[in-house]
Amino acid sequence: MPRSRNLVAAKAKKKKILKQAKGYFGRRKNVWTVAKNAVEKALQYSYVHRRTKKREIRSLWIQRINAAVREGGMSYSEFIGKLKKSNINLNRKVLADIAMNDPDSFKQILKSVS
Repeated sequence: MPRSRNLVAAKAKKKKILKQAKGYFGRRKNVWTVAKNAVEKALQYSYVHRRTKKREIRSLWIQRINAAVREGGMSYSEFIGKLKKSNINLNRKVLADIAMNDPDSFKQILKSVS
């Protein structure tokens, strides 16, 4: 019995990988083995960076809150500690947004915490 190969599936798989490699430079976009390696690496990077993005965004929120709090004469850690004691349940994302877009209401939060 002759060996059967599923060329339809193999071709579809190659098409899928080469489509994902669209826009890459040089042989990475059209040579199967090079494109396959490039796409696999890109997928690994995208997996990792979806997680690091969350860390970086959180640190950005903290920097924005810290800058706004320092204008009020307090440190970030003091502010967060007093915020917890006074049972104001605002997360860092909301605090950073208020600090950026509505400084007057952020100053009121700072006064209520002090």
